[in-house]
Amino acid sequence: MPWQRETFKKIKQIPREEHVLPGTSLCAGCGGLEALRLAAKVLGDDVVYVNAAGCFTMLAAYPFTPFKGSWLYTTMGSAPAGAQGVRDALDVLIAKGRLPQRDDLKVVVLGGDGSTYDMALSSTSGAIYRGLDFYYFCYDNEAYGNTGVQLSAATPYGARTTTSPCSLQHPAGTIQEKKDIFEIWRAHKPPYIATVAPRYPLDLAEKFARAATFTGPKLFLALSACPTGWLYDPGETPEVAKLAVETGLWPLKEAINGAVTHTYLPKRKPVEEYLKLQGRFRHLFEPTKQEEAIRHIQERVDAYWQRVTV
Repeated sequence: MPWQRETFKKIKQIPREEHVLPGTSLCAGCGGLEALRLAAKVLGDDVVYVNAAGCFTMLAAYPFTPFKGSWLYTTMGSAPAGAQGVRDALDVLIAKGRLPQRDDLKVVVLGGDGSTYDMALSSTSGAIYRGLDFYYFCYDNEAYGNTGVQLSAATPYGARTTTSPCSLQHPAGTIQEKKDIFEIWRAHKPPYIATVAPRYPLDLAEKFARAATFTGPKLFLALSACPTGWLYDPGETPEVAKLAVETGLWPLKEAINGAVTHTYLPKRKPVEEYLKLQGRFRHLFEPTKQEEAIRHIQERVDAYWQRVTV
């Protein structure tokens, strides 16, 4: 039976109230902010955001904040440890009767792919192992975006970054494959993991609603199209973000207690339609089209979908 949405079936069912207000100093066209705004519509105001250093550092520049909830800032590697401290403090205060149960808060880590795939991985692993009751929201723009778009473990094969430029030795740019953080989390056996994309708002909202029924670690990998790092006009963010899903490069899926379900099966357009829109892949098309590199990317996508749909 195809995956069915249970809470959000029509776009008008998504709450209209905003919990992340406009006017931040993030880059124009930031896909990560769009995903967070939609997530916050389901999470509400009773939230403590534990923000690892990264692009979202610019969300709350003292004394200004776009959040209606609370916000705690940490280093890139320690946000899950910070979340543990916040969760423990809330639990202790409630147990001692110093905080009413009705005033309990959700604890949400905000981390970029640099934190999530690299620096905070050991801290995250410990938090999952301890069964910490928290949400982890990763805005994945596939590079260390806030410090100049350097290579991260989430950077895909073929992309150009400031530390993986295309050269005679490496004409395709990045030669490493993107780390599969979804499967790394799944190996820890948390109750809920999902990938989301803001161009699919009903899918995103439904997954946050489902996750709320589970106690324990909950991961959301949010596709975060990035005009600054991916080198396209900010007005093209919707098209770029949608093509990531429609080409099959960004599968929409969830894992409940380890059982994986793909929540949307695209008809799969050629990956070229996604790649050619972005300056970070321009060297694959100019001055000479790199057929082998493009074919490699397409074959990786084809192999993935063949494996999961058999």
